[in-house]
Amino acid sequence: MKSLNIKKELLIGFLVALVATTFGCFVFVEFFSSFNFYKSLELIQEGNLEARVLVLGAIANFFVFFIFLKKKQIYRARGVLLETFLVAIIVFFLTLFSF
Repeated sequence: MKSLNIKKELLIGFLVALVATTFGCFVFVEFFSSFNFYKSLELIQEGNLEARVLVLGAIANFFVFFIFLKKKQIYRARGVLLETFLVAIIVFFLTLFSF
């Protein structure tokens, strides 16, 4: 029973971090680009900048991670770390195989 609870907490942390990363990417594209949202996405894709935007979006995970630590929700914080490692692996492969 306890193992199921730990997995649930890890999943919650992972999903919250996924939402935070998505929101961070959206905020970066929306507020730091002089073009509209869809044109900015096209320019990011043309310039092979997906990895850099993803890294900037993942900065939001720091806030989520420390909030979970402050509330002593350790397993949710671990879920945030898992998602952050996943983003790091994705960024590595996007950087490695960008043409």
